[in-house]
Order: sequence, then structure tokens, then C-alpha cells
Amino acid sequence: MEINNEYKRWLLKATQDNDLQKELKSMNEDEKLDAFYKDLEFGTGGLRGVIGAGTNRMNVYTVSKATQGLANYINEHFKKEDRKVAISRDSRIKSDVFANVAASVLAANGIKVFIYPRLEPVPALSFATRYLKCCSSIMITASHNPSKYNGYKVYGSDGCQITTEAAKEILSYISKIDVFDGFKTMSLDDAFEQGLVEYIKPIVLTKFIEEVKKQSFLGNEKIDKNIAIVYSPLYGSGLEPVKRALIELGYSNVNIVKEQEMPNGYFPTCPYPNPEIREALQVGLEYCKKFDADLMLATDPDCDRVGIAIKDKNGQHVLLTGNQVGVLLLDYICSRRIALGKMPKNPILVKTIVSTDLADRVAASYGVQTINVLTGFKFIGEQIKLLENKGEENRYIFGFEESYGYLSGTYVRDKDAVNGAVLICEMFSYYKSKGLSLLDKLDEIFKKFGYCLNSTQAYEFTGPTGQEKMKSIMDLYRKGVEEFAGLKVLEHQDYSLGLNGLPKSNVLKFKLESNCSVVLRPSGTEPKLKVYISISAKDEASAKQKTQEIIKEFENKTK
Repeated sequence: MEINNEYKRWLLKATQDNDLQKELKSMNEDEKLDAFYKDLEFGTGGLRGVIGAGTNRMNVYTVSKATQGLANYINEHFKKEDRKVAISRDSRIKSDVFANVAASVLAANGIKVFIYPRLEPVPALSFATRYLKCCSSIMITASHNPSKYNGYKVYGSDGCQITTEAAKEILSYISKIDVFDGFKTMSLDDAFEQGLVEYIKPIVLTKFIEEVKKQSFLGNEKIDKNIAIVYSPLYGSGLEPVKRALIELGYSNVNIVKEQEMPNGYFPTCPYPNPEIREALQVGLEYCKKFDADLMLATDPDCDRVGIAIKDKNGQHVLLTGNQVGVLLLDYICSRRIALGKMPKNPILVKTIVSTDLADRVAASYGVQTINVLTGFKFIGEQIKLLENKGEENRYIFGFEESYGYLSGTYVRDKDAVNGAVLICEMFSYYKSKGLSLLDKLDEIFKKFGYCLNSTQAYEFTGPTGQEKMKSIMDLYRKGVEEFAGLKVLEHQDYSLGLNGLPKSNVLKFKLESNCSVVLRPSGTEPKLKVYISISAKDEASAKQKTQEIIKEFENKTK
């Protein structure tokens, strides 16, 4: 594609959105290059990119083109009566526009659309896909990315993000479509009038929340549900379902962070809405001081991930990592299932290969098998489907990933922050009734299995040369290394070879001595190379020191 010619074509034809014309006319040469040097990539995560004009951007034309490709795929593979698609969105800039555009294109292709009338979370969409017997669904979101991003996730009939094979086939359809003239569309008003589009009824969300509430492991235990909770939806879709689930379960002392309560895709009080980082939770932490909160919860805009903060012995609120919460929830679920006589035969934990290996050891102590899958909750969802196909879905007791995603049931096939928030509150209250904090419980686990520190470093490589730089680093380590900061490499796993029956993926894992590991993985959603470091040591100080040594060594080696 010749960049200047394509740029001129967009100036001529991109008239549907006035914002695009303004941006096109103001572009300098570098901006033109970045906007037009490639098409926005469609993969198992769908589309994700900066909002704006160009083939490498999220806009009404790239969304229409992707939706036409999906429509062609659906019409090729499904009977007419099965051609139904559910759509939801979060609070991001133009999410409502992109959701309506997708609905208009699908309707014009004769595909029935069920769309949520307001923003609703990823798990609510995953549930609706199955409940309404849809063959596919679309979520307009860019998860925790900065406000300039938006995205387009595609799900299969099982409520799980599409498989690698499906993504490749949909991409083959998309690649044949002209970004301006290759898609069908119709007026959304006409689509509603003809019954091709209809709103998802409130009963569907109610049914979803009922399933979340069934995930309790209390039995007849009496706990204090009057704990002081501060909750922030980070301007996103979690407000109503999280608040509703907690209140219906009896957690009445919930204080919402007002500054972050209402939808706002600009996320004015946080650099980007990621519940992993303290800056995003800072306003909520001020509320914790004001209300002397026991527990803080924060969900990202599409409400599939939840972060928490709790008080330490000095009364200061500290954040727990996704790995720490995952291990705590795993231990809680296992112990309570056993106490209630609800542990299935041959139980299974599913987690990602970049999540803490400490979970494997905790699971084994309860007789639970661990299945490690590639990064992305879709692979956890796929394992649930495999069990379901054998009539053994009850063996699944928990799934998690280090990036704050949790799921304790099979009613949805993606991570569920509503489920996560409810379980965290229950676990917190249960241990409080026993005179324990979550930090106390974490210390108990460390004393039993050894201290473990997990950390993630992300290195950004933007622009046309960014991908080449990440490739050169991966190639360097793919050749093999003998040690990381003095820790010998015991095993080098290259997942691009398709290890352990998993799909091929550009991931390297180095298992080190002393139950340590390092994983290298280019992000599938951002121009970043991620390095996951897991260090087991005698104490926190020793683990932090070794982590810093590995980081310094890696940065020196890849300058």
C-alpha cells in the first residue's frame, strides 16, 4: 500500500466522522506513516489500537471492515436460525459509536443482533452469548489501555474469545474487504424497526448476577458482612453489577469513589485505568482513609479484572498483586470446598504460564491438578469447554491469570471481576471472623511453601521499528542462556514450537534453580515486550534483590 495515495483516499472518502477529517488534515509526515503503514491487526484478541484516522487506527471504517469479515464468516458457517450476535461495550471514547456501527453492519448482512442498552462488562456479554444462544458476540473495549485506545473483541458461541483458527479465517475474509466500499450497512433505526436488532432484556443481567451469587463457599458460616468497602469502577462498566451483587449478598457498607463512578473514557483522575497500578487507585485510597475502609476494590473499564488494597498492621493500605490474590483465592476455595464436602473428584486449577508457580504447589497440596495454558483467559475458557465436552466441567474449580483475572465457575468463559469482587469480599470477611487478615493468611502460605515474589516489567517499542526490536530480543534469548543473575537455567521452554499440546505462541520460559523462573512475551495488545520474573527466596528482601539483578542484567543485554 502506497501511504500517500491511501492518505489521499481517506481525505476523499472518510466523511462519516468529522473527527477523522480534522485529524487527517492536521497530520504531519510521521503521523501519516504511523497511521497508514499497515492495517490494524486482527487476531485472537480481535482489534485494538489508537482511536483515529488511518488503516492502523480504530475508527468507524476499520470497525465496519472487521464486522463485515465477521459477518461473512458467520454466514458461511452457521445456519440462518443460528446467526445471532450479542454486542456490549464499555465507557471508552467512541465505544457507543463502534457498537452501533457493528450492529448496523451485521443487520445489513441479515444477522440478528442483541445489544445491551447501556455499557455492561465482558462477563455479562460472555453470559449473554450463551444464554441467548448466539453464534458470536462483540465487546467494544480496550480493557486497561490508556484513553487514546479502543478495541473490538470477538467471542464464539461458547462465550469464550475466538480460537486461533477462527481468528485466522475471519482475518482472511477481512483482508478481502475494501475499508470504504466493501461492507454492507443500514440505518440502526431501520434495523430495530425490522427486528434485526433488539436490546438485551434486563432478565439476562439478573440471571448473570444470580450465577455470580451462587459462587459462594460460605455454607452455614456466619461472617461480618458490614466490613467497610471502598469500590471504584474506574469510570467503567462494573458499577451496577458489582454494587448490585454485593448489596444483594448483604455487603451494605459499600462506598463508591464518586470521582470515578460515572462513565468517562478520558479517565481524568488516573493515567490509565489499570487496577494493577497504585496511581489508578490513588483517589480510592484517599477514600479508604476517609471511611477507615477494611478493603478497597477497583475494576477496569470492561470489568473483567479486579485489584484490591487492604490495611497492614500499621493501618496503611497496601495493594496485593494478581498472583497473591490468585493464590489466596485458590487456597480459600480449596479449603472451603473440602470443608463443605464439595471438592469434586480429580479437581482442576487452570492458570496461565506467566502466573505464579506457587499456585501449582498450593494446588498439589489439596490434590488439585494444575493445567498451565498460554497467556490470555481464552485459553482457560477453552479448557473449561474441553471438560464440558467430556461431561466433566464440575472438575474445574478455579482459573486465574496474574493480570488480576479470576473465575470460579463455568457460567461464563472469560475472567469475571464481578465474581472476583464478591469472592474477595467473602474471603476477607471469612478470615476476619477467624481473627486473620489476608496478609496473615498470605504469610501462612509463604511459611508453608516458601516466600515467592512475582513481578512484571514492560518495555515499550512503538512505531514501524518497534516490532523488529522486540523480535531481535526474542531471537537473542531464543538461542538460549545458561543463567539469569547467577541462577542456573534448568529448562528452556520455547512455546513457538507448540509445547505441551498448546498452540504455537511467541513465548519463552526459563525455569531456574530454587523454584525461580523468567518468561519473555511480546504483548498481544500493546507494542510492549513483557518480562515476568518469579523468585522464591528466604525472605522478601532477598527476593527483591535478585529480581533487580535480573532486571539490570536483562536491560544491559538488550540495549
